[in-house]
Amino acid sequence: MKKNLFKGALASTVIVSLLSFTNVNAQEKKVEVKDSNIEWKGEKVTGSHEGTIDLKDGYFTMENGELKGGEFVMDMTSITVTDLEGEDKGKLESHLKSDDFFGVNNHPTAKLVITSVAKKSNDTYGVVADLTIKEKTNSITFDLDMDKNSASTELTIDRSKYDVRYGSGSFFDNLGDKTIYDNFELDVELKF
Repeated sequence: MKKNLFKGALASTVIVSLLSFTNVNAQEKKVEVKDSNIEWKGEKVTGSHEGTIDLKDGYFTMENGELKGGEFVMDMTSITVTDLEGEDKGKLESHLKSDDFFGVNNHPTAKLVITSVAKKSNDTYGVVADLTIKEKTNSITFDLDMDKNSASTELTIDRSKYDVRYGSGSFFDNLGDKTIYDNFELDVELKF
């Protein structure tokens, strides 16, 4: 009986030690939100629009110098349009923030959580992440280029998966040249 109790205690000690050891090397690399940039581009049958979204918070989880995870929060109330000026700019920004699109009064943030990472080359990782917009979460995949002080990626997001329906041919028929394509692009430059 004492022998089994000793073996159980020893096994528990070894497991706790191993778990503690693996976490010693993990560290968070905080993203400098003021120096980082997220640009968006959406297209429709008759043209396109582009702008920016501010990063509210974010970090990468690193272990032994390698990317292991991360979490990022975008401030959806900060959506701006950069290809228009004056009244047209204000109208489109208001419309994008309305319930027709991102409904920022009820959903002021969007969140991306890295769920798995595979190293592809010295500076490139294949990333799987959960993206949450308007309380809808979907898995996305993308390549992330990373060096000591920065990371960058280009994402293609299907807005129809996040209940962003306005002008979408996935939800409405006979839109003709008023159709807005479901996919929009994000060009992300992060500094840390």
